[in-house]
Amino acid sequence: MFVRPVCRQSARQLRRAQCHATSLGIRCLHAAAPFDWKDPLGVSNMYTEEELAIAETAESYCQERMLPRVLDAYRNEDYDPKILEEMGELGFLGATIQGYGCAGVSNVASGLITRAVERVDSGYRSGYSVQSALAMGGIADFGTAELKERLLPKMAKGKLLGAFGLTEPNHGSDPGSMETTARPHPSKKGYYVLSGSKTWITNSPIADVLLVWAKLESSGKIRGFVVERDQCPPGTLETPAIKNKNGLRASITGMIHLDGCPVPEENMFPDIEGLRGPFSCLNSARYGIAWGTMGALEDCLSRARTYAVERKQFKGNPIAKYQLVQKKLADATTDAAYGILAAYQVGRLKDEGKAAPEMISLIKRQNCDRALINARALQEVFGGNAVSDEYGIGRHVANLFVTQTYEGQSDIHALILGRAITGIQAFC
Repeated sequence: MFVRPVCRQSARQLRRAQCHATSLGIRCLHAAAPFDWKDPLGVSNMYTEEELAIAETAESYCQERMLPRVLDAYRNEDYDPKILEEMGELGFLGATIQGYGCAGVSNVASGLITRAVERVDSGYRSGYSVQSALAMGGIADFGTAELKERLLPKMAKGKLLGAFGLTEPNHGSDPGSMETTARPHPSKKGYYVLSGSKTWITNSPIADVLLVWAKLESSGKIRGFVVERDQCPPGTLETPAIKNKNGLRASITGMIHLDGCPVPEENMFPDIEGLRGPFSCLNSARYGIAWGTMGALEDCLSRARTYAVERKQFKGNPIAKYQLVQKKLADATTDAAYGILAAYQVGRLKDEGKAAPEMISLIKRQNCDRALINARALQEVFGGNAVSDEYGIGRHVANLFVTQTYEGQSDIHALILGRAITGIQAFC
C-alpha cells in the first residue's frame, strides 16, 4: 500500500505528540529494538521459516556432534569420514541440487549450513564444500544422466566420497597451463588415458569419485573426467596424503597421481570445455566460503568476548572494560555483520539466476580478508593464552589464512574485479 508523505507541519505535530507521550511515561509504539551483538543487522529476520529451521538443525549438529571432535582431529591431523555420512543423513550434502536424493533448498539455506560448519572448523567446512559444491555440483551441472543417476544418490548420503582435481604442483593460480593430459586409449576403444598430477586436493586420499580436469592431447582443450577409484587398475591412480600442515589439520588433504589411468569415455563431461566448467564449480564453493568464514569469525568473536568478560586484570576489572579490547570486538562485529548481509544478498540473487561471477569474487575476497584480519586482532585479546590450542582462536587464525589463499587467492580476485571494473585484463 502506498502511503502519502506526511507534510512538515504534520510531522512537527507528530513529534510534539510523541514527546508529550514520553513525558507521561507512555511507551512509544516504535521504541528502539534491543541491539543483538550476535545478529547486529537483524539478517535473521529475512530468512524464510525453512531456512531458519535448517540453520537450527545445522547449528545443533555442528555444536553437539562436530565440536567435541575437532581439537583431537586438529592435533592429530585425523579426519573422520563418518562426518560426511552424518551430514548426508541430515540432508546437508549437495543441498541445493534438485532430485537424486538431495534436499533442493535455497542457496541461502546452503550458506547457513556452511556457516554453521565453519563456526566449528574451516577444515570440516572444506571437506563438506568439496563433497557438495565441487564434486557433486560438477556432476549435477555437467555429467551425463547416467553419471547423475548412478553417483549422486550415494554421494548425497555420504556413501561415496568426492574430490575435485584442478590445482597442480606447477600451476595454482594459472590453471589454464595445466599439464595433466587425456588421450584416447591406444588399445581399449571407448576409453581415455589420463596422466598427470594434482596437489592440495581436499578429500583425495579417501575419495571414491575424483573429478579431474585434463587437457586433450589432440586439441589442448580442457575437459572434465569422473575418475572412479574402483575402476582404476593398480598403479594407475595414487592419492597420497599431505601431512604436517599448519592449517586445515582437521581435514584430509592429498595429491592425485595419474599414470596412464583408463577412464570410460562416458565419464567425460560431454558438453563443457575450457575453464568455464571448473570455474563454475569453484564459484559455488567460493560462495559457500563467503558464508563459512563469517561463521569462523563469529566463533572467534564469541570466544574473545567471553574471555574478555571473564578475565580480570588491573584492580580486578574485566578486560572487556578497556577501550582497546572493545574496539577489537566492535571491528569484528561490524565486519561479520556486513559480511553476512553481503553473502545473504548474493545468495538471493543466485537463487534468482542474477548473480554475476564477480559478485562471488567480491564477497569471497572481502569476507576471507576481514575474517583473517579480525581473527588475528581478536587473538591478541587472549594474550599468551592464545598460544594454547584449547582456546581455539589460534586454530581459526591458521585456518583462515588458508581460506584466504585457496579457491582464488585474494589478490587474484582483486584482478577479476579490476578486469570487470576497467575492462582491461591484468593477468598477463
